[in-house]
Amino acid sequence: MSQDLGELDTKLGVEILEASIGRVVGRMPVATNRQPFGRLHGGASLALGESLGSLAATLHAEPLGLAAVGVDINGTHHRGVRDGFVTGVATPVHLGRRTTTHEVVISDDAGSRICTVRITNQLIPMTED
Repeated sequence: MSQDLGELDTKLGVEILEASIGRVVGRMPVATNRQPFGRLHGGASLALGESLGSLAATLHAEPLGLAAVGVDINGTHHRGVRDGFVTGVATPVHLGRRTTTHEVVISDDAGSRICTVRITNQLIPMTED
């Protein structure tokens, strides 16, 4: 199972709290990921969503001898957050042989939804690169 965090995840302070094919949970601090107006940067929310959704897709793909690569991502920002942590929960919408789609709900410490991310990954043969 591949749970290694990439360089961007490390810079953002992403922590994986739970990882299975049916659910991946991670969190990230707000304090080091703010935009100039003091709120969590929307790009940081999307990066968290992509990391969790891609990990979830990888957990599905690896037993099939495949790798997951992102092909589409979108996010809706519902409200701003200024401090604490945000937690993302990735759940599958579709787990196929060629693609996966996950919804990632990102919430603040009070449990209020701040962002919804949808990510689709294509499943491709693993290479020796």
